[in-house]
Amino acid sequence: MNDELYSEVLRKRDNGLRLEDLTLAVVPRYFLYQDEEAPVDYAVPLPDQAKPGWTGKVLEEPSIKTPGSSAIQCYNPATGQLLGYVNPATPDGIDRALTKAAEAQKEWSKTTFKQRRKVLRTMLKYVDRGSSDSKCDQLMTCRHPADSGKTKVDAMLGEILVTIEKLKWTIQHGEKALQPERRSTNFLMMYKYNEVRWEPLGVLAACVSWNYPFHNALSPIISTLFTGSALLLKPSEQTAFSSSYFTSIARNALSACSHSPNLIQSLLCWPQTANHLTSHPGISHITFIGSRSVAHTVCASAAKALTPVCVELGGKDPAIILDSITPSELENKVLPILMKGIFTSAGQNCIGIERIIACPHSYNLLIPLLETRIRNLRLGPSLPSTNTTNDTNTDNNITTDIGPLISSSRFPQLQSLISSAVSQGGHLHCGGKPYIHPTHPHGHYFTPTFLSAITPKMPIAQTELFAPICLLMLASSPAHAISIANSTPYALGASVFGSPSDPDIDLCVSGIQAGMVSVNDFGAYYATGLPFGGVKGSGYGRFGGEEGLRGICNLKSVCRDSVWAEWIGVGTRIPGVLRYGSERMERDKVVGQGRKVKFLKGMMKMGYAEGMGRRGRGLWEMWRSG
Repeated sequence: MNDELYSEVLRKRDNGLRLEDLTLAVVPRYFLYQDEEAPVDYAVPLPDQAKPGWTGKVLEEPSIKTPGSSAIQCYNPATGQLLGYVNPATPDGIDRALTKAAEAQKEWSKTTFKQRRKVLRTMLKYVDRGSSDSKCDQLMTCRHPADSGKTKVDAMLGEILVTIEKLKWTIQHGEKALQPERRSTNFLMMYKYNEVRWEPLGVLAACVSWNYPFHNALSPIISTLFTGSALLLKPSEQTAFSSSYFTSIARNALSACSHSPNLIQSLLCWPQTANHLTSHPGISHITFIGSRSVAHTVCASAAKALTPVCVELGGKDPAIILDSITPSELENKVLPILMKGIFTSAGQNCIGIERIIACPHSYNLLIPLLETRIRNLRLGPSLPSTNTTNDTNTDNNITTDIGPLISSSRFPQLQSLISSAVSQGGHLHCGGKPYIHPTHPHGHYFTPTFLSAITPKMPIAQTELFAPICLLMLASSPAHAISIANSTPYALGASVFGSPSDPDIDLCVSGIQAGMVSVNDFGAYYATGLPFGGVKGSGYGRFGGEEGLRGICNLKSVCRDSVWAEWIGVGTRIPGVLRYGSERMERDKVVGQGRKVKFLKGMMKMGYAEGMGRRGRGLWEMWRSG
């Protein structure tokens, strides 16, 4: 039962009504409420590439670019299989998409929260059914993004679970976050009623990264639709294939609920064309998820139209391990969390753990534990190959822990950083080079890597790696650990591990420069009611939670006379001595400004002086001068 109906039940009960009366009064409305927001069944056609028996050509040199063509070449980085081609958007295409979205938004902005929740419930039912029903395994296969190459486990935990949670949070709490909020007034304006409203902005844009193509597409769509705006979504060209399908999930949900699918526009384009989108005066707000170098270009482009931007730029997240952790807790509780935090999505995670900063006792214990676990990690595709008959990696016996990187273009940089660290005293325990998969030699795999004795001055400790690389750093004390944690340009997320009673935990939480901190865990993004974002070189602004919803709205301040003031005739009246163009003002030109000044001094005394005596004196001065 929703909060409004529950409150009515309590109110009627307190008034002495019988249970039968309550049932007759409330239950029919409860079912009416349920019907008004009940999800609608709908289907989204699966791409042929997600159907059983599909085979794709294996590219000799996989790349999203093809010689002599402007089309985006889509392929699976785990196998090198060609998925197809996507024609990129042009500036004219962006203009047309924006016009469609703006037209649809005019009607959408008038919808009620119930109507918006109905659309989100419809999406939720579709996404949840596909992730939990074994009969929908083909659908799950497509939701495991073939052009990101991540494992099905990583896709379910990092993409589908978080998206479902975001849908549920918005359905349950979104309306409350956007309700007008009363603000305080002051003594001189005691008759006023002040409030803040959050209203639709219009057409928004979201330029999102490739590492979480499902969640990064659906998350801004969910928030945008609930706030009453429209969205131009610009996914990464690296995941053009899956992003097109993911966007259709939202568009079809809108159509199923009798709303225009034009509210959501997917624009896949090359970087040189994206400038037309980010500088467009028809865009009211931009969410950008990506690298720092691209962020400079996006923000400079948005500045041409003075468009606000929320920027999330990744990080170099630390995990501080305090010595209050027992050896048993370190091995059985902390170590699995560290492994998940480092190697989820092959390390291509903006809030993944990039640095373990351990105090002396924990540091020595971690070295053999990490080395053993990392050496045992298995690389490969999460899905069975359709091109080979001798591949034993079927859906029932998948043994893959880590998938590929999105591209092999960064392999030389990673190897150079590792070599540099070793030359400066770092210890390479395992990995450090690309991996040639025996069945899928054209996949972009990098061997899981472990380095210890890393220091803050090494370039590898300052660079966001976005790779399956574990760095272990030694801290002499909690204060030293905080200093190391804050030694990079990044400040997105962080983790602290220690005994719950250890006072150094709060010392670390307060001392770490970050937008998010997890205690004895990693990944605050699972708590979708919290704002998500960082500081320093990790960007600015927040998405997620109330702050995220409100951040893509027009924040409107409204000041009006209170109802009680209107009843008794109290309102703003300009005193005669201060009226422009009045006879009193003409006379004051002769006698000077003294009377006005005395009146205003008295008014300020009455409003702000300490003590009733001085306030009363101020009122007397106002009366004499006015």
